[in-house]
Amino acid sequence: MQPGLIPPAFQGGMDRSDARVRNAAGDTLSHYRDVRAATVELCAPLAIEDYVVQSMPDASPAKWHLAHTSWFFEEFVLARAAADYRPYAAPYRYLFNSYYNAVGPMHCRAARGMLSRPTVAEVMAYRAAVDGRMASLLEAGRLADGLDAALTLGLEHERQHQELLLTDIKHLFSLNPLQPAYRERPRGERARAAPLRHVRFQGGLAPIGHAGPGFCFDNELPRHPALVRPFRLASRPVTNGEYLEFVRAGGYEDARLWLADGWALARREQWQRPIYWSASLEEEFTLTGPRELDRDTPLSHVSGYEADAFARWAGARLPTEFEWELAAGTVPAAGNFLERREWHPQAAVAAAGAAAPDTLLQMFGDVWEWTQSAYAPYPGYSPAAGALGEYNGKFMINQLVLRGGSCATSAQHIRASYRNFFPPAARWQLSGVRLAGDIA
Repeated sequence: MQPGLIPPAFQGGMDRSDARVRNAAGDTLSHYRDVRAATVELCAPLAIEDYVVQSMPDASPAKWHLAHTSWFFEEFVLARAAADYRPYAAPYRYLFNSYYNAVGPMHCRAARGMLSRPTVAEVMAYRAAVDGRMASLLEAGRLADGLDAALTLGLEHERQHQELLLTDIKHLFSLNPLQPAYRERPRGERARAAPLRHVRFQGGLAPIGHAGPGFCFDNELPRHPALVRPFRLASRPVTNGEYLEFVRAGGYEDARLWLADGWALARREQWQRPIYWSASLEEEFTLTGPRELDRDTPLSHVSGYEADAFARWAGARLPTEFEWELAAGTVPAAGNFLERREWHPQAAVAAAGAAAPDTLLQMFGDVWEWTQSAYAPYPGYSPAAGALGEYNGKFMINQLVLRGGSCATSAQHIRASYRNFFPPAARWQLSGVRLAGDIA
């Protein structure tokens, strides 16, 4: 196995003795099959034509997601488990490599939609073959040193692609004049959003980053103290109705509210409202098709620039990721996640008997929450040598951190220390806003 292939942070993400027990009991293979089947199940509503189209350079066709996640297991587990391993199809190593320069060259990301071949059927056959080989490897017993961590990373990587699959499909369908629904879902009774309050935190020297034996990505480490000044945090995310006031008040026409880069981009691309809102401001496009704009549901699909401009208009600011993580440690990591199959954010409703002034709602699930923090390495972070060292570290530039997960995130994939990251211009993700402010 290539030296340095598995970064120490990934190795530490799963206790090795625990991995051996799970292998012996067959739990690892069952978990592997569950995660892989979930990806295929998410593709079930698609027509064959839907699998191939790429709606923009930042999105990928569903077929590519299915192939790339299989490539990951073949490249980083199967090929490392046996010196004489023969790849399923040699060209796939090039076609479905995403950004791992240490592995070799890769097909242009913006041209993934040009890959009419291999066909969807051939990609599904590839996926089945990789699953069969993985099953044989896992049934044989304990994985070689380091490959248990690569396996776990591969499963978490696949969960990330499940969310990307949904948001990429949503963007694709939104551009279709027919505005098809990904899933049909009856509209339930509308709920009123809980009143917006501000929860005060004293701050202090806060422990930041992952702790404990469970899995984490390397960008959540090392755990370290961060000085957080006293701050206040909104009790829930910003709603559509609150953002609608910003739009109608001319928020997209007032340069004073915007960061320079954001203002230039908004002018150039003629932004006037969130990406999936209709021009009438009465509807929004969702995974269940067009629907009336619900003023009580959390705002979603805004860029970091829009989030920052709204916060300034509201007399507030975006939280830092350290403030967010400190506050998130006071509530359970529960919410509207993928497993609920709502396919859309839901209104924040205060729990019966909750101490409303001090209760944080929807810290997890529904929408990712933009922070003002640059996606940068924690003190002492160093990406490992080898291909998997490229997983996170090389992207720590020109991006902002988002926290909390969304309705397209698996509940089994999120935690308070999880750091998502996107460029501030990104709008197609389920990203929203929670306001923060200083306390004098």
